[in-house]
Formats: sequence, C-alpha cells, structure tokens
Amino acid sequence: MNPLKTVAGTIIGGVVLAVIIAAATSGIHLNTGSLIIWIHALAGITWIGLLYYFNFVQVPALADAAGDEGGPGGAGITKYVAPRALWWFRWGAALTWLSGASYLAHIGRFHHAFTLGMTDGGGTQDMIIGVGAWFGTIMLFNVWVLIWPNQKKILGMVEASEAEVAKARAVAFAASRTNTLLSIPMLMSMVGYGHGGFFL
Repeated sequence: MNPLKTVAGTIIGGVVLAVIIAAATSGIHLNTGSLIIWIHALAGITWIGLLYYFNFVQVPALADAAGDEGGPGGAGITKYVAPRALWWFRWGAALTWLSGASYLAHIGRFHHAFTLGMTDGGGTQDMIIGVGAWFGTIMLFNVWVLIWPNQKKILGMVEASEAEVAKARAVAFAASRTNTLLSIPMLMSMVGYGHGGFFL
C-alpha cells in the first residue's frame, strides 16, 4: 500500500523517515528537548501556515467569489475546505502552544519566560522567548475563543441569525488579522531565542 495515498499514511511515513535519519546520524538516543522542539515546529508550521492561507488566500478569494455574478461562488470552500482547514488550524494551535510550554518547562524556563525575565534568575533570553510565548498565548486564545466559535456560525455549523453571522464575521476577521500581525514578532522571538537575540 502506498502511504502517500492518505494524509495519515503520509504523516506516518514522514515520521518513520525522520526517525530513521535521526537513528542513522546520531544513534538511538532520545533527546527529549529536541523531540519537543520538533513537535513544536511541525505543529507551528501547520498552525501558522493555515493562518496565512486563511488571510492571504481564502478570505480574499471568497470576497472575489461573492462579487462574481454568475460565478461558482464560495459554497465549495465553505462547505468542504474551511471546516477541514479549521480542524487542522485549531488543533495545530493547541499542540504548538502545549509543546512550546512543555519545552520551556523541560529546560526550567517556563516561569522566567512568562514573567519576561523580570524575576530572580531571569534574563534577556527569557524576555525574548517570553514575548513569543505571550503572543502565542494570545493567539491561542483568539483561535479557540474568538475565531472557532464564530466560524461555526459563519459556516452554518451552529444556528445563527443574519445579524449574528455578520457580527461573527467581524469578530473572526479581526481576531484572525490580529493573529497574523502577532505571528510576525512571535516568529522573530522564536528565532531570536535560538540564535542569541533579535538583531546582531
């Protein structure tokens, strides 16, 4: 059976290949910190990739479809694409945050990061990763508390009046654009933490 024919098979195949490469290059040795960072990066790419897809591709495309008289409309996207993309989006967000928090706890920096290095034993690196951690936390809140409940109204997954759908669109749009804005300095913080600062 070809694993590339299913999403699950592709993911499992990728994980197996990664484990084989890791074993071949560094032997069978579990580095917990590296494993957590790997999960964090994979989940983060899924989350932020879909965030950018929604903001840069889907929302403008749906606006164009709505303005195209006699065109195909956006029903296919809203019925088939958006619900599936939102599933990966929200669970990618949750796994990204949980794995990031787990890594900070693993290295003993959770408290220092979330206090931006301002507590005893904290430092500049804690402030750098703390900015990213706080932005990620705000973004996670936006996904689960503002975007997802409102998208369910927009997509007709829960009953809502026209006025409620219009309000849901405005809230989900603002939260999604806020997350897009915050993702840029958040990613800079993640890179800065791993490479000794923001700008050198």
